[in-house]
Amino acid sequence: MGPVGKGYYIWKIPNCENGDPEAIASTAFNAGLKHVLIKIANGIYDYNYDPATKQDLIAPVIQALHNKNIEVWGWHYVFGDLPLDEAKAALRQISRLPLDGYVIDAESEYKNKYTPCRILMKELRNKLPDYPIALSSFRYPKYHMELPWKDFLTYCDINMPQVYWEQSHNPAYQLERSLNEFKTTIEPFKPIFPTGAAYCAGGWCPSSDEIIEFMDKAISLNMSAVNFWSWDYCRLKLPHLWNTIASYNWPATPNPPKDITEIFINSLNTKIVSNIVDLYTLDAIHINANRTVQGHSSLITYYSEFLNKLQEGTTFEIFDIEGSEQTKHFSWRLMRATSILANGEDTIGISDNKIIYHYTSSDL
Repeated sequence: MGPVGKGYYIWKIPNCENGDPEAIASTAFNAGLKHVLIKIANGIYDYNYDPATKQDLIAPVIQALHNKNIEVWGWHYVFGDLPLDEAKAALRQISRLPLDGYVIDAESEYKNKYTPCRILMKELRNKLPDYPIALSSFRYPKYHMELPWKDFLTYCDINMPQVYWEQSHNPAYQLERSLNEFKTTIEPFKPIFPTGAAYCAGGWCPSSDEIIEFMDKAISLNMSAVNFWSWDYCRLKLPHLWNTIASYNWPATPNPPKDITEIFINSLNTKIVSNIVDLYTLDAIHINANRTVQGHSSLITYYSEFLNKLQEGTTFEIFDIEGSEQTKHFSWRLMRATSILANGEDTIGISDNKIIYHYTSSDL
């Protein structure tokens, strides 16, 4: 029971792919994600809806993700002041949304609230006897013994500790320590599906090597899934970390074969002109607002000049792909760190996995 492979938390849907359900699903699929966790409630209130129109934003995203065979879990930040009403909020959302599971995010507000915790959990389990429920909370229980761990975990199936190695650079050590503390300190022990850090704080940021180290360690500890916090932050501000996680092949759930558009963008980022031009047929045509070029020789000249004009430290990334096997349309942006330097839209024609024509429109 529970998710497998790689996943992300979504806090605010409008901050992810501009809230477009199909773009969210396509991006998740291309990143090899097998589950996404979306905030469905905050305390006693529903979450992720348009306050102006009162339109729900969650259901269309769930449908689009399910169409890609990606699980969707709903997460709920709880406070413990009105536990019965918090349970009602969870049950209300679960009853109307086709979620695959529910995550309770209980942090400092729930410390020393043993009776509220029992009220919340008993109400949830009475109404949802077989429904998958997980706890998301602190990485080191020994530092937070005031949290009613036993009361939460007795009624949960999975433990999703927030193993954020903030201000440090040792994710493998912290993950193993978290696991050992739960095994030796807290009863009952439930399977660990940890959440890693894909954000920056106080001048600290994780590196790509640390992200890989975190996932490698989870696999070596026989953990079947990891999550990252958060899609909202990582996708917009740390595209290189997004790409690191997307490129990582989880053993049990390998990434889907790369689309030719992704291969093209990855080739641009290598800045190796021969790799880019090899994606085209010998007589392919490339058209932009300034010129039309045809054939490998002209494409080599074009891309050599194009790449030489780019600033140091820039990378291209795709954020939407649509089309058929013969024609693809994709949107991209040129990034440097967290800044968007340019946006573009391309259309390519494909024959035998080669580009036969390519039209580019951009503000670059």
